[in-house]
Amino acid sequence: MSRTRSRSDSIREDEELRLPRAPGLLRRFWARHPVVADVLIVGITLLLSTATVGIVDMDAPVPDDTAPPFLIPVCIIAAAATLFWRRQHPLIPFVTAFALEMLLMLLPHPGSTPFPLFACYALAVYGSVRAVWIGFGIGSAALTLFALCLMLTGVATLQTGVDTVLGVVVLGLIGTLVGVNVGERKRYLAAIIDRSRQLLVERDQQAQLAASAERARIAREMHDIVSHSLTVIVALSEGAAATPDAEQARKAATATAETARGALTEMRSMLGVLRADDSPLPLTPMEPTPPRDTVTAAQRAGFPVTLAVSGSAVVAPGVAHAIGRIVQEGVTNAMRHAPTATAIAVRVTYTAETVTVDIVNDGVRGATGNDGFGLRGLAERAAHVNGDLRSAPDGSGRWVLHAELPAAGTASAAPSSPNEENA
Repeated sequence: MSRTRSRSDSIREDEELRLPRAPGLLRRFWARHPVVADVLIVGITLLLSTATVGIVDMDAPVPDDTAPPFLIPVCIIAAAATLFWRRQHPLIPFVTAFALEMLLMLLPHPGSTPFPLFACYALAVYGSVRAVWIGFGIGSAALTLFALCLMLTGVATLQTGVDTVLGVVVLGLIGTLVGVNVGERKRYLAAIIDRSRQLLVERDQQAQLAASAERARIAREMHDIVSHSLTVIVALSEGAAATPDAEQARKAATATAETARGALTEMRSMLGVLRADDSPLPLTPMEPTPPRDTVTAAQRAGFPVTLAVSGSAVVAPGVAHAIGRIVQEGVTNAMRHAPTATAIAVRVTYTAETVTVDIVNDGVRGATGNDGFGLRGLAERAAHVNGDLRSAPDGSGRWVLHAELPAAGTASAAPSSPNEENA
């Protein structure tokens, strides 16, 4: 009986899967036209600075010991120009903003500007949270210390110093808080997008690995089926063509047809998982080829193959499949590369923990190679069930293929590739 989902569970899932709201028309316009946004911000800053500081009154009398009247407007314009670099170098307008506020405190009637607001915001958004809080603390402390020096020397009154410092600190704090919020959201979205791209790359890589593993599996199965069946078919066909006995030739031809039909059945069973229909097939291993069937087919082809089985044949399906393929490939290699062998002995020994497969033939002649695919595939099969496989001549004219597999297919064993391959 399935559990009824409550409305609170659905709401919780919706909250966890909720994506950020898409930007509106205005935000998309600013994102596509950053120069327009920069010009507007600089213009608004200049306008507010002019109205706050009161530098528009150029006809007011200026004492002889003060700076030229055009110095302050030039400094304000220069500070505003640094806002164009707030995205690439946010520290430049930040330092300039606090330096300008210190300079304005030297005026007879100082006033604060909105530069700290935009500078702190830019440092938080385009810099980092740590940088803006450290910078805001240092800038506020430096401005406060500078105001105290001016008040102690009589350059500025207590009221003027306190008002200026409070104005700059409040504007800077507002810009910092807003910038931290916007900057953290921006960095969070960038991290999500980057993680999504990484997941897409990992998904593609996993798909490629899975496809490569499936191709290798199909190649192993095709090699085992085709190699063994064709070897038996060739041997039976040559025997049928060489014998003058019509009855023997007919039996050989019948055995050839049966071997070919069996190979076709195995290929259809293996390739059936590749069909694209509405009823998916289970990706389970094919039915293992019994070692006795392999030996019987080789005997019908006229090869001196014997089979000895000892112990109980209770193993995992994957191990049984590996045993069948190991016997099939080992016998096929002996049939192909040791045609003069007087004995091809297959021994399968079952114990409670392991299964041992030995295939020995006495028909080794000449040099052996290690560039084939048969025993390489068998080594992969043995490693897949945590087993071990070795194949090499024993030095006395015999070729020995030895495989040791865990009966359950889960024991820990160090898989090794064949030293040399007789394929």
